[in-house]
Amino acid sequence: MQNIKITLLLVAVTAFTATATSPGDSTARHRTLRPVEVMGVKQDAAVESSVAAVTLVRGEQLRRLGINAAKGLSEIAPNFFAPDYGSRMTSSIYVRGLGSRMDQPVVGMSVDGVPFLNKDCYDFDVDDIERMEVWRGAQSVLNGRNAMAGQVNIYTRSPWSGPRLRLMAGYGRGNSWRAGAVWRTRLGQTAATNISAYMRSSDGFTRNAANGAKIDTERQGSARWKTSWRPASHMSLTNTAAVSLLRQGGYPYREIATGTIARNDTCFYRRSTFSDGLTISWAGRRIVATSLTSVQYLDDNMTLDQDFTTDDMFTLTQKRREWGFTQDLFTRGSRGRYSWLGGVFGFFRPSRMDAPVDFKDQGIARLIEQHRNESNPDYPISWFTRRFTLGSDFRTRNGGFALYHESRYTTGPWTIEAAVRYDFEHVSLDWHSECSTGYHTLHVLPDGSTEHYLTTPVDIDERGHMSQNFSQLLPKVALSYRIGALGDVYVNIAKGYKAGGFNLQMFSDVLQQKLMKLMGFGMAYNPDEVVSYRPETSWNYEAGTHISGKRWSAEATVFFIDTRNRQLTTFPAGTTTGRLMTNAARAHSCGIELSGQWMPAGGLTLAGSYGFTNATFRSYTSGGVSYRGKHLPYAPAHTVFASAEWQLPLHIGDTSVSAGANMRGAGPIYWDDANTVRQKFYATLGAHITIAGTDERWSLRLWGENITDTHYDTFYFVSVGKAFLQQGKPWQAGVTLRYSIDY
Repeated sequence: MQNIKITLLLVAVTAFTATATSPGDSTARHRTLRPVEVMGVKQDAAVESSVAAVTLVRGEQLRRLGINAAKGLSEIAPNFFAPDYGSRMTSSIYVRGLGSRMDQPVVGMSVDGVPFLNKDCYDFDVDDIERMEVWRGAQSVLNGRNAMAGQVNIYTRSPWSGPRLRLMAGYGRGNSWRAGAVWRTRLGQTAATNISAYMRSSDGFTRNAANGAKIDTERQGSARWKTSWRPASHMSLTNTAAVSLLRQGGYPYREIATGTIARNDTCFYRRSTFSDGLTISWAGRRIVATSLTSVQYLDDNMTLDQDFTTDDMFTLTQKRREWGFTQDLFTRGSRGRYSWLGGVFGFFRPSRMDAPVDFKDQGIARLIEQHRNESNPDYPISWFTRRFTLGSDFRTRNGGFALYHESRYTTGPWTIEAAVRYDFEHVSLDWHSECSTGYHTLHVLPDGSTEHYLTTPVDIDERGHMSQNFSQLLPKVALSYRIGALGDVYVNIAKGYKAGGFNLQMFSDVLQQKLMKLMGFGMAYNPDEVVSYRPETSWNYEAGTHISGKRWSAEATVFFIDTRNRQLTTFPAGTTTGRLMTNAARAHSCGIELSGQWMPAGGLTLAGSYGFTNATFRSYTSGGVSYRGKHLPYAPAHTVFASAEWQLPLHIGDTSVSAGANMRGAGPIYWDDANTVRQKFYATLGAHITIAGTDERWSLRLWGENITDTHYDTFYFVSVGKAFLQQGKPWQAGVTLRYSIDY
């Protein structure tokens, strides 16, 4: 009943503010409405003066740094860290100590306003980017679930701007090449369209010692079709359709004990995606109404040699087909000193996954026969065959809706904001586990010989249904003070929320332990207890400032985050095959963020950022061990970025030359809850020289990354009782050519 009252209240507030304008109202306000073409964006139009910590990187800077994916912003935005490991499926992002290795992300992502529902699709390349925004801190009011640590917004170029044809080609170490093309045209006076295509290929840098073949190969291609139509001066329609294909090796995990990467079975990740987003906006004198509709499709296959060694133990194949549908309706407007935004959002995400674990000879011998025979040596067992499958099939349906509202009032230099969102979500799971195998029981005679004692078939065929409901009320308040033309200072408090769910990768363990229990040993898992995990919530408190002068700008932020039911990815104890998402009772995170830019002389630009995070467990006990005071794993304590760009005063005919260097650093990073293993602070150096036409029609960029060949690790884990690490990419160098035609 309480939830119904809250829902009705939010509907009433949104309806009231939607009608609280009149033709005679003054248009004075702190920030103006966006132009018709991009007014479907919910985040504030004036990014640089928003009441939040935000990093904006524009297209030209992205191209100078060679960034065409969200993970390229790692360290550039302070306390924003996106390690490169595994495959493009493992697209983990950590912000201010918060992060997630699997399932629900802590950072939301959108492309041209269309939200991505699955973090496994976050890591992709786009060459035609206009700008990227990294909003840090809880962004849940406008973006909802899974934006408790921030939001990444990517915007591609408008069909209305730029040359008719833009071509790009590049080549680098590792037999890596890229190629792209963008074609734009206007369809009369009211419509424009562009079509872009992008391809990338790399032979990788790491070899499998077992067969000498490269492990981290990658082939990908994508296409994007964006059309904008302005049927009237107050109306805009934009549709963006995108398709991408990815074929990747990946997972170059080195066993620490042997110091080698060696495995006998194939590891790969294959992904095919499609998305389409339609934005319809209508603008009155003081009000903008927007509808944003999207459909998304994911078809992927992750196949792993799950022991990551040359042993014949077991392999995992995880095939998934998933649809996603979203609808966002919102309005924004102003009346004198008061401005507002209110809307309703809904989504539906059905998915089907097949995830069989294939047990092989040594897996049967070590994980089943050995354990069973040690417990009853007089009656040892022997499996029917030296290979069998634990089959698991899952069907999930995830859907929900939200109501949200944000109000802002400005008086003199003061601006106060208040916002609230009600979020409801339902997730259900239908599961089917099966196994058809069996074993012989032998009897050990006094002379040491054996005789057949019993034959036991094992046939498991189980089905089940689970469901969970989550609801959250997510408030936010903020206050800012304008310091004349210098900038502003602000404080804000916001609640963040990360949805709960199901540990699908634990079902193989549940089935394995059930099989062992039938033989008189092993653990009896209760699927209802180990396969589900609770939502994570946080309160984010921060204070900051944005200031700027004629040739410089700077930002500073201090923050404190109180997290409850912190979601952690763990591997169950012993020689098991699954991964488990569990909840730690409480964690704290606090720190500072600094960033700035200075142009001391014509053509020279210096920029940098620094982030510090102290993230620790406040209440977490596992296996009878308390981890209070231990640092949260996988999130770095420090992130550092520094760059210098110099437009040389050298002109040779119709050409100009520019040069730049940059440094990125992160660490230390603790790899386990007990803080016994860590990656020390490390830094990598990059540089480029660009020769370009003064008319910007062409450019030739020579670039290098990690040119000092710094050795560092990006991932650590323990599986089947063995520890593994993945090393970061070695030095790289290459050349990129861009050419534009405006005919």
